[in-house]
Amino acid sequence: MEIILCVTGSIAAIESVKLARELKRQGANVKCFMSDEACRIIHPNAMEFATGEKVVLELTGEIEHVKHAQADLIIVAPATANLISKFAYKIADNPINALLITAFGYETPILMVPSMHNSMYKAIVENIDKLKKQGINFVKPKIEEGKAKFPEIDDILLHSLQLMSKGELQGKRVMVTAGGTFEEIDPIRCITNRSSGRMGVELAKEAFIKGADVTLIYANVSTHIPKSFKSIRAESVNEMYQKVTQLAESQDIFISAAAVSDFTINRESRDTNLKISSEDDLTIKLIPTPKIINAAKLINPKMHLIAFKAEYNLSDEELIEKASRRLKESGADMIVANDVSNVETGFGSTKNRVVIIDDEINKTPISSKRDIAQMIIERIINRIK
Repeated sequence: MEIILCVTGSIAAIESVKLARELKRQGANVKCFMSDEACRIIHPNAMEFATGEKVVLELTGEIEHVKHAQADLIIVAPATANLISKFAYKIADNPINALLITAFGYETPILMVPSMHNSMYKAIVENIDKLKKQGINFVKPKIEEGKAKFPEIDDILLHSLQLMSKGELQGKRVMVTAGGTFEEIDPIRCITNRSSGRMGVELAKEAFIKGADVTLIYANVSTHIPKSFKSIRAESVNEMYQKVTQLAESQDIFISAAAVSDFTINRESRDTNLKISSEDDLTIKLIPTPKIINAAKLINPKMHLIAFKAEYNLSDEELIEKASRRLKESGADMIVANDVSNVETGFGSTKNRVVIIDDEINKTPISSKRDIAQMIIERIINRIK
């Protein structure tokens, strides 16, 4: 994939080097255009180092604006108020605007990353809205300290990958749960587990890349959650149950990847508002928690349901047997099972090895959780076609 990265004269240009390197890590060939103002903030050599390509600073007989206008994607990061406003009125008085106007004529996807003072951002809202109506895409900046700041690079990458995808989940609503639930024993202690939430977050990201309208419902997670899609905090099983059942009717796909506690505290057995004292023996009564996926399927039988099941120290045959039984009991369309006893692929790891069971049984090799998420999403897409 070929991406053209345009860098303009915002102090956020210092982030463009990192963005270029991340785009390269995604397998993209990156070519950079820089404005004169951008060159006053970072040297073109920095972008040449990051991209491995000569930087375009002016238009020559090679007609660079035409040569590169039909790339897979053009990203303007950072995009200043000046550039956005000129592009809104199709003024081509510099190499970047000439490139953008030519690309607009070719209907090449364009992604803008505004970075400026918040007062300037507010002042050009009409121009941004005008460009949005013309099909130009924007990543929302972080509004902090009176500034519209450069967003997280992860969010820019997600929007970029989405624009270059085939959009197989376009028009689909996907709900994903992630992380380990927290069942309060007292104001300090709880029943929880070692789930990092990475698998669920990676699944949400992959669904977003494929064009879905994604809602992530998360408990305790130890990984970054992008701002690109909706996210809702739900700490306990009861909170997650409430959020899932409220949204289930409107969803096309539900991926239940959260590590949900099977038990919670019977509040009648003790006052959870009081801290436990170590001076006396303590007996706590546990009661089963409701099965979230069962409730969701009852609310919306047409929803495509993907369940997850974690087991400990089982053979593949035992894991498949237990997961197949749970698949049948829950009415799910697919179940993803894994054994968390392996340090390399257990809770908190960046890797995983799973068995995907629907009308077939597919064992994956040890892979990154992102790769596993891609496999699962691809399987879902094949099933719903």
